[in-house]
Amino acid sequence: MRILVINPGSTSTKLAVYEDTECTWMTGAHHPAKDLTPFHHVNEQYEYRREFVLDLMRKAGIEVRFDAVIARGGLLRPTPGGVYTINELMKHDLLNSQHEHACNLGALIAEDIAALCHCPAFIADPEVVDELQPVARLTGIPEIQRISIFHALNTKAVARRYAKSIGRRYREMNFVIAHLGGGISVSAHRMGKVIDTNNALNGDGPFTPERAGTVPANQLVELCFSGRYDERQVKKMLCGQGGLIAHLGNNDMISIAANAEQGIEPDKLVLDAMLYNVAKHIGAMHVALEGKTDAIILTGGIMHSRYCSTELQRQVEYLAPVILMPGEDEMGALAANALGALREELPLQTYCPKE
Repeated sequence: MRILVINPGSTSTKLAVYEDTECTWMTGAHHPAKDLTPFHHVNEQYEYRREFVLDLMRKAGIEVRFDAVIARGGLLRPTPGGVYTINELMKHDLLNSQHEHACNLGALIAEDIAALCHCPAFIADPEVVDELQPVARLTGIPEIQRISIFHALNTKAVARRYAKSIGRRYREMNFVIAHLGGGISVSAHRMGKVIDTNNALNGDGPFTPERAGTVPANQLVELCFSGRYDERQVKKMLCGQGGLIAHLGNNDMISIAANAEQGIEPDKLVLDAMLYNVAKHIGAMHVALEGKTDAIILTGGIMHSRYCSTELQRQVEYLAPVILMPGEDEMGALAANALGALREELPLQTYCPKE
């Protein structure tokens, strides 16, 4: 099966072609600021991104002939995990999403290219996968419910891969999975469903290289009404200018981890605090699984750091076996989902979220 994978990011677009599970071509290119500045909303980038994808394929001599095209899922309404065909409701929700991000364009571009070669177009495990158990949704304020936004694609992919490596199935096991990158999510996977997780985008969970995570509510309210900051500035503190950037002035994990390993302050204290918060959330998700955790999987780009992986493993290894799976293979995960759908090994879902 010949599969095209499309993964639009904020300032780049990645493409890959897979023959079954083998990647035969992969590329990615940065979008210069001068190209993106004229667009006032990410939706306006659609034609530019579409032509960019087709141009990359033309230059590489990639024939527009595929058995499926799959894109990174966008910030849709909450929906269960799985492989989805792209329908009109999905496209409407992507174009009218509350959250503006280039990933929302992936499904639209995928469907257009699929139409050129008369093949199906899919997305899989978007960031808004919502399989939370009812008790995980409620907070102490009825008007505020907890929202599931996490690294669904990578965490489900590594869980399936690890389960397969030991001759078992994802839907037969319990995992706590911590994905550490620019955002950090810690999720409890019970028998193939993510029953609890933090909102890794909008101020929930551990702080990260650029996000504030959960902060004391009363102090946040006082900050909001202090008159020193407007709404946009506060939201930037929570996502974009929080975490390591706020404390250290940068989010370069290579240099921060190197300094921490040498005991250089304040890098060591701040990084240790971030890892400590991740470990606390791993403990919480272990409780969500009632202590029946088959393995704790540590994944994401930060887990390439020996200092970070060793320190985090030290804090949680008494709970369950710790499996280190650094990095994130979003392209391979998307291709595997498309192949599973084509082979009818994974059921095709219809996007139809509850109102």
